[in-house]
Amino acid sequence: MRIAGVYSFKDGKEQVEKKYPALLKEIKAVTSVVSAEEHRTKESKEKTMLGKMLFDPSALNETIKADFLGRGWKAVKVPCEYPTKYYSSDYIPKALNKGAFREMDFVKEKLGIEVQFGKYSFMVYNVCAKMTIFRNLGHIDTGVEIVPIKRFADEMSTGVSYFEQFVWDLESRGVADIDIPVLILGIDA
Repeated sequence: MRIAGVYSFKDGKEQVEKKYPALLKEIKAVTSVVSAEEHRTKESKEKTMLGKMLFDPSALNETIKADFLGRGWKAVKVPCEYPTKYYSSDYIPKALNKGAFREMDFVKEKLGIEVQFGKYSFMVYNVCAKMTIFRNLGHIDTGVEIVPIKRFADEMSTGVSYFEQFVWDLESRGVADIDIPVLILGIDA
């Protein structure tokens, strides 16, 4: 795969280049060694692409994960303790907090990475909520979001979001005071 698009959200590109140049080289190395064609293994059952061989997002994720973990990146998982004080007095929740957690795909030093080959809402959540939460908890100070460009997403199942759509929405939304710097990388097969 190769990096085909770069978007700097709240000076994310500049911050990653300044604070984490060695880690940026690792990110580029990981994306460049993955052969997307080896993961064109999913036969479509969708009416609009029946029988067409598509890229398998799960297989791509697993290959990327193995490479990052092999370079010393770690997933960070934090338990969630959901508050119960907001329920009405006559409601008693059952096992509300049991096993609840949030997880960041990869963290090294204070740089967090999310790889997203899924639905659009997850991209927005990663950058506009999860990364801020992980910063507030002291795990990261800067983020990187890796997503497919449209051409690549078009060769996956219907509904996979893409770089161009994500950038448009972030630019239209603007930057909030609570946002953190995020480098968004659009990758292509």
